[in-house]
Amino acid sequence: MSVSRPPRRPRPGAQGRDAKDGQKSWGPRAFPRDHDGPVVLYGFHSVVEALRNPKRKPIRLLTTENALARLAEAGVAERLAPEIVRPGEIDRLLTPDAVHQGLYLEAEALKVPTLETIPRDGLVLVLDQITDPHNVGAIVRTAAAYAVDAIVTTARHSPEATGVLAKSASGGLEHAPLVLVQNLARALQHLGERGFLRIGLDSDGPAPLDDAKLGDRGLALVLGAEGKGLRQLTRETCDVLARLDMPGAIKSLNVSNAAAIALHVARRTKPAG
Repeated sequence: MSVSRPPRRPRPGAQGRDAKDGQKSWGPRAFPRDHDGPVVLYGFHSVVEALRNPKRKPIRLLTTENALARLAEAGVAERLAPEIVRPGEIDRLLTPDAVHQGLYLEAEALKVPTLETIPRDGLVLVLDQITDPHNVGAIVRTAAAYAVDAIVTTARHSPEATGVLAKSASGGLEHAPLVLVQNLARALQHLGERGFLRIGLDSDGPAPLDDAKLGDRGLALVLGAEGKGLRQLTRETCDVLARLDMPGAIKSLNVSNAAAIALHVARRTKPAG
């Protein structure tokens, strides 16, 4: 599904090395895709959370009269002077099946952490070529609920943090930052060098995730795309492969549901904060 977005604002000189110190940049500076211009957010929860976030710079807000009343009830109506429109005007900016609830926001992309700035004892989700924006959005929402420090994914083979993904995340993008990398195996290696335990979720893993000794170190839970699972190089870069044991007749789950269960297991051993 595609979603209209404002024209990109090219960033001259965006490249894979930091111009200041010549060191490799593992964060979004090297990958301007989600960070070179405004993003589109629509739907009540996505827009309200963006307007509540002081780090999110709003640019343009379109709202119906009814939706504006809901923004006022949420206490965010004063953040940006809105353009009052009819629902059809927002419809024309989005795909026919987009549920915007009378709210459409253009905003600057968030500044997100690099791998180096993720806390060494943090909790990280790593997504191996999960491309469906609904799934990634649901994962982002769950990650925000479980206080995940970052979601690491590749600049290619992943949906942009706008439109459908943002709507599915239901405001989670404001709390669970996406860190884009060029090469997932190298990013996992880098996390390992920083002391993270890298656990790949695999239905054929030798032991259940509940039995993994997570300890106090940083934890990276690695999830693969539905059907394909983890790629071979990704598997080889993980420290441990673990499975989610389920007692029922259905043994496989949607990847966003698997992420929720894995995070619940992780937080039982590794409380937030």
